[in-house]
Amino acid sequence: MAMGETRSPLEAAQDLAPTIRSCADEIEKNRELPRSLFEALAAAGFFKLLIPRGVGGAEIDLPTYVLVLETLGKADASTAWVVNQCAVFATYAAQMPRDVARLIWIDTPHSVVANTNTATAEVVVVPGGYRISGRQGFSSGCRSAAWLAARGVVKENGQPKLSNGQPEERFLFVPAAEAEIVDTWNVRGMRGTGTHHFVVKDIFVPAERTVLYAGAPILESGPLYQFSRRLLFAAGDASVALGTARACLEAFSELASAKKPRLAQAMLRDQPTIQASVGRSEAQLRSARAFLIASVHDAWSEAVSSGAIGSDRRAILRLATTHAIRMAVEVVYSVYSACGVTSIFKGNAIQRYFQDIHVISQHAQSSLTNYELIGKHVLGLKVDPGRF
Repeated sequence: MAMGETRSPLEAAQDLAPTIRSCADEIEKNRELPRSLFEALAAAGFFKLLIPRGVGGAEIDLPTYVLVLETLGKADASTAWVVNQCAVFATYAAQMPRDVARLIWIDTPHSVVANTNTATAEVVVVPGGYRISGRQGFSSGCRSAAWLAARGVVKENGQPKLSNGQPEERFLFVPAAEAEIVDTWNVRGMRGTGTHHFVVKDIFVPAERTVLYAGAPILESGPLYQFSRRLLFAAGDASVALGTARACLEAFSELASAKKPRLAQAMLRDQPTIQASVGRSEAQLRSARAFLIASVHDAWSEAVSSGAIGSDRRAILRLATTHAIRMAVEVVYSVYSACGVTSIFKGNAIQRYFQDIHVISQHAQSSLTNYELIGKHVLGLKVDPGRF
């Protein structure tokens, strides 16, 4: 590459995809990303894609981001999932003073923050900051991260501290070396995310190295920060699912061209039922992808033009993300069923896609209740807009 020439994030993902695929067995076996791969992802800037430019990040547009995540997901679902979890969480940098955000996400080489979705830590106000203790769950990429974002309800003088009439909940940024990782991620799919628990014990965190879980003012003006993190996570998760399903379909095409089922007269690809199944899968995957991309573009355009995203756009994007994941699950299941006994063996790529997509399907982003939520909105019934 000539001096001064830079790759777009999508080109960087395409360039790194073969390396990611070559690590698939190691990722599966060790239940975490190899350090060399993690450092390559960090060096390529994937963990900084959504950090504000004013802080030192890339602040790319959401339509590009979903294509990057789809490309990474096609190479390996666990790798893409870790990138999405860490990159979206880093949008908290838009709600923190720039010097603090730089300290956490920019100044340390390969500085990545893993977080938790559970407010199970005990957070106590002390002079200059807080002391935190507790066991925290579901922290994707925690073995590779430089920082861990612990989360809990703040207590002051033995009572929950109130913020806008509600118990105040904060993320506190703790150097990873000060926490203990607890090996809990014993799962069948998405093994490489390394979504373990971690424990913090009576650690002091200065006040400036914390941020409100919800309600902190947005200090950056870019359209990216008009999206809720809930929707950003969903858009990335859906893209990972679509990439996984596409990789599964491609793997099946290779298998179908080489396998002749026992007692059959024709190759797998020559059987009408298989052809029909693949045709339906293509329709499901392509239509779900088109719906997601269109919804992302529409919401992005509204954020750019008006500086806000209306409830209708947010609702449709929520619907598109959920639907993309559900269709990806159906496609992978259809392919898995068509493979016969070949797909049941450990080490078979289609077995891995099947396991990975079904772990994704258990995440809240793909919950069937999201269809109900959007149905209520479309019918004019009252819904909690925070779920968009």
